[in-house]
Amino acid sequence: MQRRLLSKLITATVLAASAIAVSPIAAAKAKQPTMSEADFEKADSLYFQRCAGCHGVLRKGATGKSLEPKNTLKKGQKRLEKIIALGTEGGMNNFDDIMSKKEISMLATYIQIDPPKPPEMSLDLMKKRHKVFVQPKDYPSKPQHNRNWENFFLVIERDAGKIAVVDGDKHEIVTHIDTGYAVHVLKTVEHHDFLKAKNPGRFWYIMGRDGLMTKVDLWAKPEKMKVASVQVGYDARDVAVSGDGKYVIGGVYWPPHFVILEAETMMPIKVVSSRGVNVDGNYVEESRVAAVYDTPMAPTWMVSMKELGQMWQVDYSDIENLRIDKIDSAKFLHDGFFDPTGRYFQIAANASDKMVIIDTKERKLEAMIDVDKLPHPGPGANWIDPKCGQVSGTTHLGTGLVTVWGNDPKGNKKAAWKECYTVETDGPGVFLRTHPKSKYVWADQTKTPEPEIQQSVQVIDKKTREIVKTIQLTTKKGYAAVHFEFNADGSEVWVSIWNRSDSLKPNGEIVIFDAKTLKKKATIKGFYAPTGKFNVYNRVNHVT
Repeated sequence: MQRRLLSKLITATVLAASAIAVSPIAAAKAKQPTMSEADFEKADSLYFQRCAGCHGVLRKGATGKSLEPKNTLKKGQKRLEKIIALGTEGGMNNFDDIMSKKEISMLATYIQIDPPKPPEMSLDLMKKRHKVFVQPKDYPSKPQHNRNWENFFLVIERDAGKIAVVDGDKHEIVTHIDTGYAVHVLKTVEHHDFLKAKNPGRFWYIMGRDGLMTKVDLWAKPEKMKVASVQVGYDARDVAVSGDGKYVIGGVYWPPHFVILEAETMMPIKVVSSRGVNVDGNYVEESRVAAVYDTPMAPTWMVSMKELGQMWQVDYSDIENLRIDKIDSAKFLHDGFFDPTGRYFQIAANASDKMVIIDTKERKLEAMIDVDKLPHPGPGANWIDPKCGQVSGTTHLGTGLVTVWGNDPKGNKKAAWKECYTVETDGPGVFLRTHPKSKYVWADQTKTPEPEIQQSVQVIDKKTREIVKTIQLTTKKGYAAVHFEFNADGSEVWVSIWNRSDSLKPNGEIVIFDAKTLKKKATIKGFYAPTGKFNVYNRVNHVT
């Protein structure tokens, strides 16, 4: 498995450091516990899979609290085991239903020991890990199947290190494609008025948690859809394509950098470090790139520097002389999305409890909106409110609440960048989604420790601002309802039933609802822990 190979690589690279960290003399001096090398490696892999995203590779904290020994040793083994097992009201999931008691115990011990520092990754090493499975000259000139590829869904199959390509018209899986471990996001060329890329939506670029980026061609026969791959880091999160289709950018957690690649060949051509001084004036070594997005109104990418509290607007019109506008805002920048005009980028500063608004036309900070604990909008949602006009919303990792704000400074200046209203939900969630043709906004509650709430989604009426229906999708232990995506014409809502345990069996499902009646319409089985879903038409055309 890719994540295990990665864990072995990191462990081998830092073996000396790890050995020092867990040696009896050093441990006694620092009052740190000891672990065998085998247990340390297992715990290191568990931490990477379940914890590093929120707490950082070096455990200095971000969305989650710092897990450095100076903090964890104060809590002690039993207290740490309880927190890991039961979760917290602040938005941390419980893990007692997906980890054994032994695994929880090992993880609790592991975070009381100094973290090993993973290796760096050079451009030369990336080039050595570049693979081409289908040469660009051999790409088909027209679709090699009779399916409606513009209504395909690309579904993340997290723990298996795959994505599934699904026919949105026929509700059937077309193929499973091997990718990096725990894919976080997929991106394609989007439609821009000022840039005319050829066949937007045909090629997709996929980023795994292990830094493996994969290119997929939806015109090809299923067995030929995977055309290239390259590893650009050891821990990564996001990817974006330039509006002209020439370049791809990969955002990496470790090493802290972003990488620019040629879109056609997937050959990496430039690495830019993200280390720097944060908005508080402190140097940050683990400055992670959490999100990268192409801007609809300029030849630039928005690149979020999570720990720095900065958005970097990177101009790709001249790769050799890269222009980067560094825009101060707030920590810790994570997920974002655009307003309907494509001018304003709206991104959550998780641990600062703010939504940050960037004017991508002027390349400056537009506003910061105070919201509740740990906002997380996911792919975003825009809609029309009867009183506030055009609005956007976010769920929260730390509380059961949906916060809605105005985002139309031209049409409704009075309501712009101010809280419009909130909706109290049954628990913390991760994703919010709607469609211009829909009367409803859908919110999940995946970050809630209570199983029945974690397995349920809530539907909010746009006009009344009230929850009109709560739908529990499953009662199976260790399963949760997560993420929404509409089909191309907005008539269906797709919801994942995700197996939160580390399962490599095809035991997950996607449930399809009628977007108007809210009634269950169909179920597609045969997925490996499905999470995020990306509809080709909606993503190409910025439908939120």
